[in-house]
Amino acid sequence: MKMRTVLLSVVLALLSFGVAHSEESKKIQDNSFLIEEAYNQEAGVVQHIQTFQYLKKSKSWIYTFTQEWPAPAQAHQLSYTIPGVHQHEDGATTGLGDILINYRYQLVLKDALAVSPRFSLVLPTGSHKKGLGAGAVGYQINFPVSIELSERFVNHWNAGATFTPNAKGPGGKKADTTGYNLGTSIIWLASENFNVMTEVVWNSSQAVNPDGSKSKDKSFFVNPGVRYAINFPSGLQIVPGISFPIGVGPSKKEYGVFLYLSFEHKMF
Repeated sequence: MKMRTVLLSVVLALLSFGVAHSEESKKIQDNSFLIEEAYNQEAGVVQHIQTFQYLKKSKSWIYTFTQEWPAPAQAHQLSYTIPGVHQHEDGATTGLGDILINYRYQLVLKDALAVSPRFSLVLPTGSHKKGLGAGAVGYQINFPVSIELSERFVNHWNAGATFTPNAKGPGGKKADTTGYNLGTSIIWLASENFNVMTEVVWNSSQAVNPDGSKSKDKSFFVNPGVRYAINFPSGLQIVPGISFPIGVGPSKKEYGVFLYLSFEHKMF
């Protein structure tokens, strides 16, 4: 109860601070948490993103570092994501997860609509023996769509899939695995530099068991949070954020905290 009271106080303090500082002119974009927004990096601008999520019931956490680059303009974007993972079930283990190499194409960026499909290679850098990776190269697609509903509200949608041929289980047995993700979010622009957001995310994944059979895991989270932009005359934008994932359905009774921090600046 004390933890929830402290977290609620942080949210209320950030909300009042953000509304009181609405004079900033650079709008926050491409800074969602569990949902991928459909805005590629502008030409000459690079972004560095760090996230940390801790879930109380499973006592697990994941840290990610992502770097996004225009290639060379906004139509094409290259990025990579490096995850660090801690799992507590079946014995605590911590290590590097599977690294993603990403390409996104800005298919649509007109008026109130943005569409930016992504294709990713999932590299087998995490140990399959420890349950930190798939043990084989995987392929992932995601279709982010962003819609400006009004001057104050933006809606984002995601749909994607992951396929890993010959994924390995802890015992070395192999099988093809698939995963799917769906999600949506609504962003309220309380001011141009302070946003209140709620995300809804569903995931389904498969893992290879020691005997070669496959098990399926599903998760469903509602993730309310806030983000705040600090803009500098040099063009540097720092965006901290915090949210509180709440499990429903297959993730019932699970909850935690999600921390976000990004730095966006000109390349030269």
